[in-house]
Amino acid sequence: MQHWLVKSEPETYAWADLVKDGRTTWDGVRNFQARNNLQQMQPGDLVLFYHSVSEKAVVGIAKVDKAAYPDPSADDPKWVAVDLVPFRDFKEPVTLEQIKKDKRLEKIALLRQSRLSVMPLTGEEFDVLLALGN
Repeated sequence: MQHWLVKSEPETYAWADLVKDGRTTWDGVRNFQARNNLQQMQPGDLVLFYHSVSEKAVVGIAKVDKAAYPDPSADDPKWVAVDLVPFRDFKEPVTLEQIKKDKRLEKIALLRQSRLSVMPLTGEEFDVLLALGN
């Protein structure tokens, strides 16, 4: 199993929306590196849900429910989407400020490639974030 982090502006699509909807198509990704990450996702992989821009915090855990398939919002077949389902809320959001201060997370992609919307996490990074949020 691999671990991932996806980012969404809460004003556009929030964690609460995913929980309410019960599943979502993670589409609209138009960055090649993020697309490549989507292509690697497999059903059962755990995905941290990060509220970007206004909140800047990890707020929940989703699971990949369907592996990459052609993005229904794209005219070009090179773009892909995956389906995510909610798994668990974080008891406490883990803020970007907390992440920046934690030496165990100094190499996390969220800090090195801050504009990337879909990124891999190491098992250790995932576990540290999980511990901080629960």
